[in-house]
Amino acid sequence: MEEIRIHGRGGQGVVTAAELIALAAFFENRESQAFPNFGVERSGAPIQAYARISNKKIIKREQIYEPSVLIIQDASLLENSEIFNGCHKKTIIIINAPKDNQLKMICPTKNIYFSPATEIAMKIIGKNLVNTVILGAFAKYTGLVSLESLKKAIKEKFKDKGKEIISKNIQAIEYAYSL
Repeated sequence: MEEIRIHGRGGQGVVTAAELIALAAFFENRESQAFPNFGVERSGAPIQAYARISNKKIIKREQIYEPSVLIIQDASLLENSEIFNGCHKKTIIIINAPKDNQLKMICPTKNIYFSPATEIAMKIIGKNLVNTVILGAFAKYTGLVSLESLKKAIKEKFKDKGKEIISKNIQAIEYAYSL
């Protein structure tokens, strides 16, 4: 079973990112779940969301303490070293930061990847909404879901938001995947 922990701030779509991962895995006929971990936080407060993907039935319903993948949607959260709690040498870490970033020095693994998700989101979507963008990097670096399944998940999740929003989000994940 693959366990994904996503860190971000309220309003950045952390929960939606987890839901999109689970939905993409579901479209690939795998078991999946997604759930948030937050209380009464407000916009901008640190939050977490989780996703699990498995080829077998998922019975666990608890937080993820030892992620196989850690996604950090806001690099300012790296000021808190506890963000890496439970990470091990094989944990894949994906951080929203420029690719030439020097953050590798503070990470507990060599499996660290950077995605300029904010830059891509501003360029394509026109807003600093990085949740879908960073999933392009997630698909590329983990192989846990395909880019096609992510596109299908975006179409399903955002079907009420209109074709333009869907198109921009798909364009953004394709761009992030291509880097």
